[in-house]
Amino acid sequence: MEIYNRIAVFRAERGTSRRELADAVGVNPQTIGYLERGDYNPSLELAMRIAGYFDVAVDHLFSFQPFESVAVTLRRVDAQG
Repeated sequence: MEIYNRIAVFRAERGTSRRELADAVGVNPQTIGYLERGDYNPSLELAMRIAGYFDVAVDHLFSFQPFESVAVTLRRVDAQG
């Protein structure tokens, strides 16, 4: 089963490099790249460490369903607002 993630979105928002995130959660920077591209599914422990780093619930970062694109989210929020 594929696991979708928004790690790159959270990294960009915070201005965090792959290396900085990797160092913070105790993995190789390549692992962060594999995760972001969907080439690797994290263990529960790693998913929780990454969520903890960004101070969000795991389901804000990882999902079995594709996340809505940022552009779609912004259009929806603008329409509501």
